[in-house]
Amino acid sequence: MWFTRGLAPRFLIQFSCAGWRSRNLARPFAACTLFALASPAPGLAQDDEAGPLTLGQAVEIALAANPHLAAAAARAAALQTVPSQARTLPDPVLGLNAMNLPVDSFNLHQEPMTQVQLTFSQQIPYPGKRQLLADAAGYEAEAGVAHAEDARLALAGQVRAAWWRLFQHDRALEIVSQNTRLMRDFIQIAQARYRVGDGLQQDVLLAQLELSRLLERELRLNGMRARAESALGALLYTPAGRSVALPPEPDNMVLPDIPADGELVRAAVAARPALGAQQALVGAARARRSLAELNLRPNLMVGAGYGLRQGNDPFRGVGRPDFFSVMFGVTVPLYAESKQRRAIEQQTHEVTRQEFAYDDALRSIQAAISGHSADYEAAREQVTLLETAIIPQAQQTSASMLAGYRVNEVDFLNVVNSQITLYNSQINYWEALSTAKAALAMLAASAGMEVLYE
Repeated sequence: MWFTRGLAPRFLIQFSCAGWRSRNLARPFAACTLFALASPAPGLAQDDEAGPLTLGQAVEIALAANPHLAAAAARAAALQTVPSQARTLPDPVLGLNAMNLPVDSFNLHQEPMTQVQLTFSQQIPYPGKRQLLADAAGYEAEAGVAHAEDARLALAGQVRAAWWRLFQHDRALEIVSQNTRLMRDFIQIAQARYRVGDGLQQDVLLAQLELSRLLERELRLNGMRARAESALGALLYTPAGRSVALPPEPDNMVLPDIPADGELVRAAVAARPALGAQQALVGAARARRSLAELNLRPNLMVGAGYGLRQGNDPFRGVGRPDFFSVMFGVTVPLYAESKQRRAIEQQTHEVTRQEFAYDDALRSIQAAISGHSADYEAAREQVTLLETAIIPQAQQTSASMLAGYRVNEVDFLNVVNSQITLYNSQINYWEALSTAKAALAMLAASAGMEVLYE
């Protein structure tokens, strides 16, 4: 049982995508519709008899339950509602006016110019402004979708890395536990030999000292495991204090060859959502700069009014006719030097900022790929060395030392040292394997991939 399920609502994140080429951008981009719904996450509404948490289950649960990812999806969904708002005309104004009322009587029939007027006016932005506003909002909506997708990839990588770190501590604790039992056997052997005069008291003391060291190491490993368990639980959005049990063996221990850094960088340029988001923000900044330039052109205002008059015309002897009015106006950029042209300058700087931000994001991704790739290769080489040379040699040495001790050909110190070397090598193996797997997961996320050869 790794934790109690079905405790609270989770966020279900849905993606609905269609492939297309983003406007004015250099590469294809996947436009997705995201929904963040308050709903029980898949696989969580179960009883308390859940088995060990596999790596695939951990990723699935995190993607369904993590509130950070749900927040990113909700933000993207919110941004997708903006373009239609920006494209729509401003709301018209409907007015009701009482005009030319005589203040001595406020009688609607007294004066011929008195009227009750009903007006309607509509502001019409200069042609092209609404489309530029919609374009900028559309680019920002694209960026929101891409940020949500990038958050999903990053979360999957973080969960895989956290799972492997916890798995590493489980294997280390298992090895320490096995060696604790073995060291207790050594103590009994040393005590038995000492009682019959074939051993030394210092051998008993040495074994007891090494047992104490193992117990101390177990305490430290338990603390490290608790921190790793807490980190994984936070990504899975589990209640604090819930235990997480992992299977004794992972589904996949293969450490494959990976592409060169340059190939992974090219893959990131083509597929990493973070870069797509930054490209979209560049497009939004350019659209807003074009809009700022167009703001030097006037907006239009058209309107009409109908005036109702009371009383009779004394000259014609008939009722006073109603009035119909037509209105037309334009905005005058009277303060263009301190307003519109400053806005153009501002948006030009914003375009430059977003272009530099794209370059910075690309450099950060290149550095991340290089770093994770170097970590992976170093850990993989360490795994190979430990698996093919160091551990087999340590096993042979330990067995040989123990056999020699039993016939008084090897002293007890060498037996203990050989066993320490063996279990340290075994712990180092799982640490190196977990480091390699974690680096592989983060490398995939940096390159814009869900997984990389796994």
